[in-house]
Amino acid sequence: MGRTLSTLNLVPLLVFPLLVYNVIVLTGLAPAGGVGPWMHDPVLSATLFSGDVWGVSFADLFTAASLLLLFVEIVKATRTDAAAITNHGLSVLLAVICIVQFIAMAGFATSAFFLLTLMTILDVVAGFTVTIVAAKRDFGSPAGLTGAN
Repeated sequence: MGRTLSTLNLVPLLVFPLLVYNVIVLTGLAPAGGVGPWMHDPVLSATLFSGDVWGVSFADLFTAASLLLLFVEIVKATRTDAAAITNHGLSVLLAVICIVQFIAMAGFATSAFFLLTLMTILDVVAGFTVTIVAAKRDFGSPAGLTGAN
């Protein structure tokens, strides 16, 4: 179990929604090259107290799950060990892969995938920012050093 947790600390968690999206689009499970009603038609619905019916699509579920994983990634960014640096490097690679897929591959030009791409970029920026701040705190950097308050 300890080895599994250290592997999850090393791997950016946003790789899991990327893998799910890739499997659906690249295996042909999604009609029309990835874009279509499978993404936007409600997969479940709930009637609210107001009487409105809230239809939840695969894209909504995909985005919500990805946002939860982004939150965990930002919390993981507070670590300053070697695994955190490897995680940041892999996060950069993941962001580049998402950008290339969004721009250049059929089936990836959806709002849900764009939001996943945006989350990977935010993971990179937030991860490096949080790690730098945490490292300054850990090493007791005095105010007046570049970037310190």
